[in-house]
Amino acid sequence: MKTQLLPILITLTFLPLSAVAKDTHAVMAAPVADQVMREQRTTLADNTLGQGFGPQSPRDIDSLPGRNARVFSPAPLASEMNLCNIHFHKNAEHKGGEFTLYAGNGDGHGNQSGYRYSGQLSDAERLPVSASVCPSEHGSLESGDTIEVHYVYSTAQVKPGPTLAACLNEAIGNPQLRVETQVLVLVNANEALNFGELTDYDASQGLYQAVNIPADTGLPVQYAGSTTGPGYNESGSPFQVTWNVRPQVAKVNIQSVATWCTGNDFDEDHGHGVRNLVVNPDLLSQIVR
Repeated sequence: MKTQLLPILITLTFLPLSAVAKDTHAVMAAPVADQVMREQRTTLADNTLGQGFGPQSPRDIDSLPGRNARVFSPAPLASEMNLCNIHFHKNAEHKGGEFTLYAGNGDGHGNQSGYRYSGQLSDAERLPVSASVCPSEHGSLESGDTIEVHYVYSTAQVKPGPTLAACLNEAIGNPQLRVETQVLVLVNANEALNFGELTDYDASQGLYQAVNIPADTGLPVQYAGSTTGPGYNESGSPFQVTWNVRPQVAKVNIQSVATWCTGNDFDEDHGHGVRNLVVNPDLLSQIVR
């Protein structure tokens, strides 16, 4: 039973968390109407009502209230867990801090939606680059774009690898998960942070750790939530995640992101789509500060 359960958990649990797109819609499709978003949220409410789902993600980290009754213990500190995966989403899944500018409804399947950096960039920082950056069927990244990076940690005895399946092993099928989250804005500036360095990791005292997560982007907002990804726009995620979301944005050299997408230990080559922001208080935990 254990060997049969692991592939099922990998398929159902971790592909949605990494927001692997389930759709094959055209690049830059016309944004869907607001009514589509309202209908998706209504369907999510209907599909979770009275079912006992725990708190969901993503959310507005500046809004503290929530009345979801499900409680689970916070995951240990990241320093006491193993880094198991790093991936990023085009536009921020979360809202708050310095990323409050709505990118729009997108295609209704997580592409071209989410939140963008709400600060100002210079004309030089916004200068376009000549080559496509992390291209996918839904478009590529450009100078001025926002991404949300997820450093995923697991209590299982694992090592960093491709997809969120790397967070499981045969010994622990239901590890505790923590996601250290950093929102970045892509700039055409050599002095900006290098994405390759931001994703560096090593083994310290027997645990894999990301060694260069920014430490100057504000006190992280910790809250109880779930896996994300557009596959959960209309259904609840049953999986528990402790989130640490930094409220301030850091600038990263867009060319370094392009280089990372051409080859990395996580087989990542593009920005994943985003799940609709969860606004139903019945699906949100109370943030305690």
